[in-house]
Amino acid sequence: MATESLATQSSGLAKTTNWWGAFVIGLAGTILVTGIAPFAVQGMGAAAIFWIGLNTIFGLILCLCLAEMAVMWPDRHGGVPSYAQESFTPALGQRRAHWLGGFAGWSYWLGWFPVAPINMILAANYIAALFTLNTDTKFNIFSSVGGSPIPLTVLIISIIGIVGMYIPAHFGLNLGARFATILGILSMLPLTALIFLPFFKPGSMNWSNIAGFSLPEGVTGSPAFYLGWVFPITWSVIAMEAAACYVGECREPARDAKIAMTAEGIYGAFIYIMTPLVFVGVLGAADSFDPLTLYTEFTAKLFGDAPWVQWVIGIPLILALILSVLNAIMGCGRSLWQASEDRALPEWFGKVNSHGVPDRAMLFNVVCSIIVLFFGSPLAIYIFSNAGYLFACSLALLGYFVYRHMRPETPRPYRLPTFMKWVALAIFLFWAVVWTYGGWNAPDIVVAAGSGPTLFLIGIAIMLIYIPLHLIRRASDRKKGIDTEMTPAL
Repeated sequence: MATESLATQSSGLAKTTNWWGAFVIGLAGTILVTGIAPFAVQGMGAAAIFWIGLNTIFGLILCLCLAEMAVMWPDRHGGVPSYAQESFTPALGQRRAHWLGGFAGWSYWLGWFPVAPINMILAANYIAALFTLNTDTKFNIFSSVGGSPIPLTVLIISIIGIVGMYIPAHFGLNLGARFATILGILSMLPLTALIFLPFFKPGSMNWSNIAGFSLPEGVTGSPAFYLGWVFPITWSVIAMEAAACYVGECREPARDAKIAMTAEGIYGAFIYIMTPLVFVGVLGAADSFDPLTLYTEFTAKLFGDAPWVQWVIGIPLILALILSVLNAIMGCGRSLWQASEDRALPEWFGKVNSHGVPDRAMLFNVVCSIIVLFFGSPLAIYIFSNAGYLFACSLALLGYFVYRHMRPETPRPYRLPTFMKWVALAIFLFWAVVWTYGGWNAPDIVVAAGSGPTLFLIGIAIMLIYIPLHLIRRASDRKKGIDTEMTPAL
């Protein structure tokens, strides 16, 4: 029993959904295009199309690799980090792989839970703009580390939204999937339609804006500039992997994993590549970081500057962002639960409620999200959050390479061509450079010149909190006579 693979254990979360449930909740990752595209286009101009497109293709490959791992270990929950322990065991052994798997889960949590405060800040700002609410009173608690003032009105709306999204998350994946289906259709259909509209209005697309993928006027490119921007871009454009968080709750994971992950990856790649392309083609250089302003200006170019435009664009954007909040609470909550099941994090995170979901882990996400709201600036949150997220996603690709290389004979209901292990390794190496060099320079390049690497270091510091949490779990298990690193949770 002590050396039995964790993958053979029965799942502690209810298997109540299918590929559609995983796909539609995973749309929350694709929806993050609404946040990053305006920032990237404003900062990089047409060059953003190339870098977003390249990393989106890498994200598609990540989805395909995750699908292969998911069908081998169908009872693993939490997506990207949940496969780390199994995939690294052949190279590192059970003990080291156990520690690394828990660290990946904690890092992934840092990457995903801030989606809730980021997108609620954006959604609350749109609500305030649409209904002309007063936003004069502001707070700036984290100004010393790169935070920005947040209006009291936006803060209140954001807290209500985050707490409100916990309700469908608490009552199980079926309710969450139904809720996500409604939000997904109401938001993604119009946002997808906007991509096609310029092609039906001759003259609206100016292809010279795109030619050469040039930088904005007055901006000089350098390795620090490009990788500094690629760092926060990856936080969004590979997020369609979120569908993997729910594969373990599918009734037929061997069938559903490949369908959900392939569909999510292809659709996400389309959205992420085409959205900045049509933005730049229609508008040229962007003048605003604000997604609502950018989408409104884009639509006005096609339909004219009518009062209804702001509402027609604003409502789908708000719904899209709220869907991402729901996924942020649910998805990485499962990563924390799986790490607790693996005896890598305290038992507190492992409680499952009567609806078969990890309610404590999701409630932990809600509390942490409300704290992060006070950073005020999505760009600042992107930086420290991606310190964990890109680390976990890069590790997943390295783990895929290791396991595929060392255990090629393991049965796989879904198998990629052999050369894909080398592609996964190459992407890992590129992302490792982006994480170190790009992450260090990103605060200066993306947030504010002269700000230094503080935000990136904050992210690393939060990642390292895993060490005391892991030691707490080991001490707790030792009191019970359990070898934490060798015995799976029952």
